[in-house]
Amino acid sequence: MSMDLRSWVERLRRAGRLKVVGSRVKRRYDACRRIASAEPAPVLLKDVEGARVLGNIFPTRQALAESLGVRPESFLRDLDDLLAGRAHRPGAGLTRRDRVYGDCEVPLSRIRQVPFLTYYPSDGGPYLTAGVWIVKDPRLGVNLSYHRLMMVSPATGRVRVVENRGMDTAIRHAGGKAEVAVCIGAPIHVLFGAALSPAMGVNELGLAARFGRVDLVRCKTVDLEVPADCEAVLEGRFTGRLAKEGPFVDITGTIDGVRRQPEFEVTRAAARKDPIHYTIVPGLADHKTLMGVPKELDIYREVSKECRCLDVRMTPGGSSWLHAVVKIDKRKADDGVRAARAAFRGHRSLKGCVVVDSDIALDRPEQVEWSLATRFQATKGLVVLADEPGSSLDPSASHVPGKKSRTAKMGLDATVPAGAPRGLFERIAG
Repeated sequence: MSMDLRSWVERLRRAGRLKVVGSRVKRRYDACRRIASAEPAPVLLKDVEGARVLGNIFPTRQALAESLGVRPESFLRDLDDLLAGRAHRPGAGLTRRDRVYGDCEVPLSRIRQVPFLTYYPSDGGPYLTAGVWIVKDPRLGVNLSYHRLMMVSPATGRVRVVENRGMDTAIRHAGGKAEVAVCIGAPIHVLFGAALSPAMGVNELGLAARFGRVDLVRCKTVDLEVPADCEAVLEGRFTGRLAKEGPFVDITGTIDGVRRQPEFEVTRAAARKDPIHYTIVPGLADHKTLMGVPKELDIYREVSKECRCLDVRMTPGGSSWLHAVVKIDKRKADDGVRAARAAFRGHRSLKGCVVVDSDIALDRPEQVEWSLATRFQATKGLVVLADEPGSSLDPSASHVPGKKSRTAKMGLDATVPAGAPRGLFERIAG
């Protein structure tokens, strides 16, 4: 199965699932409104001031599973098996071609042909949200990640770089002036690979290539390789300077404020013919799927070290980032509490976690609440962690510039008490 973006768009079109907007659309607010109104349907805007823009390709967990060729009913287990190397796909892997990326060059004076969209009136400027950033850390090797890019001139932007993660570490190791490539419209498995958060030094391109082949080609102005099937690529480097970035509406639907962030300058822009520019509208379903599912996987792995974990959901009400529900096969009295503590280790930004039994459907919030109402006792199953590392996206957390945000966390063991008659806790009606 081809995993480049154009092949996926064609599959959606043939299946009758792709909404196409042929009328002219403005980059300022209008494109965001069109994509939001089409959700959850994938939508292709054919003329965003001359550019093709794609949105909503991962509106659900099931859509992501389908695009990756993974079974929805065993989603996390299958992902874990592929990424851990316990399962293998024919033809998967990294290959290299001896050529430079790009069918056509985009003059730097016309770099805004890449659709930097203004999504909301509160935005600090036009942004690129779905770029996959590739950097080569001089000590740790290649790293992939997502970073929003706010353009302030035709070839200069400011980048939100979260402290002490891969890109931040690479920039520091390169003396503040790391070379990078920004891939727009990357292949499906590369889009997913860039969303993962493996240990430092693990190349996410190699993880992406476990789902299917990734052909790499050379950049022209920086010493990096990029997937050949990307729709467009910006090459450039960090300048070593900091400047104001933001505000920006993030995954919680609230405003992420202004910070001093690294400055980035473009040295080359290239693209395929008539490129498709994939965008992630802040706070909508694609954003939540791509940020939430990798954290579900991290939590699944960590909880599995303590007990038998069956499934995990980052909840929509928690913006697919701050709250999770964990389903376990409870075998020991303290499995529920241990699972909650493990979930917080798996995802450091997690703020609230509910642990439920195998009979609870994670996608039905009323069942999760029912388990809390009938199986949870605060004097026994409540876990409170004070002054813990939290999320910069939580407005209620404590925020100090340059430092990790701090918060209080709550875990709730909503599993049937050990030794209690199971029949008393079974749902018979409703």
